[in-house]
Amino acid sequence: MHVPDGFIDAPISAATGVVAAGAIAVSLRGARRELDERTAPLAGLVAAFIFAVQMLNFPVAAGTSGHLLGGALAAILVGPYTGVLCVSVVLLMQGILFADGGLTALGVNITDMAITTTVVAYVVFRALVKILPHSRRSITAASFVAALLSVPAAALVFTLLYALGGGTTDVSLGKVATAMIGVHVLIGIGEAAITALTVGAVIAVRPDLVHGARGLEQRLKLRVDGELVDAPRPLKPVAARDTSRRKLWVGGLVASLVLAGFVSFYASSNPDGLEKVAADQGIDRQTKEHASADSPLADYGVRDVEDARLSGASRA
Repeated sequence: MHVPDGFIDAPISAATGVVAAGAIAVSLRGARRELDERTAPLAGLVAAFIFAVQMLNFPVAAGTSGHLLGGALAAILVGPYTGVLCVSVVLLMQGILFADGGLTALGVNITDMAITTTVVAYVVFRALVKILPHSRRSITAASFVAALLSVPAAALVFTLLYALGGGTTDVSLGKVATAMIGVHVLIGIGEAAITALTVGAVIAVRPDLVHGARGLEQRLKLRVDGELVDAPRPLKPVAARDTSRRKLWVGGLVASLVLAGFVSFYASSNPDGLEKVAADQGIDRQTKEHASADSPLADYGVRDVEDARLSGASRA
């Protein structure tokens, strides 16, 4: 759903830039409360994982593909404020280094793909956690639903932004909204599956590091002099805690490298949801060439390397 340059006019692009800058400033302060010395490294791992998985376009309909947005995954693993920062960093890198998503549209993309998905997903997630049984399965199920709803929400926000700054077009806004939301509901299913599987895997290894699972483990109560008090929490040996944490970091990094460097070669080459809708509905007429189109790493490949596997290119 990376919006290219020219899709949205300058005034709306500038306005979303202000919104994005304000959200990032607020998130920087909020992230200080969400992260500590144990969880801070997870934020970097989450950003790397989202970047890698976004390279894996999966087919969702005839001639259409989709990819992870990552807002739900980041919000649940490291918190909503840190989640906004993680996805924003990914979008910035993609725009500057890989010519994916316009530079003038960076505010649009952050507002749509980072802020909207993170906020919507986390609100839905917290609401579901409050009403579902307090268990790991509930966390995973809530992650699935939150991720599923976050993607069409982003599609709806894009439609609103296009209505405000999409230039002159004779295309019905209702048709654009129907097409965008329809295809992104399908993409949302893939997003939900990836998010739930990843959150479930991390909870199985280190539930104490998952922001959305805080308080999941109930303290054992002992009755002392007629009153219930918390029993001492059994502590794992320091070496065991360090080992499990190290396994998580190493496993996450290895998975990211394998996905980006090998599995991405087999990703779908079909246009993603936004590209397909834009072409079908004729709303891509004002698209401009990316300012970094001549970058050595544009389109996730290495210039002058003809072998696609060696180049690393994964998108058409």
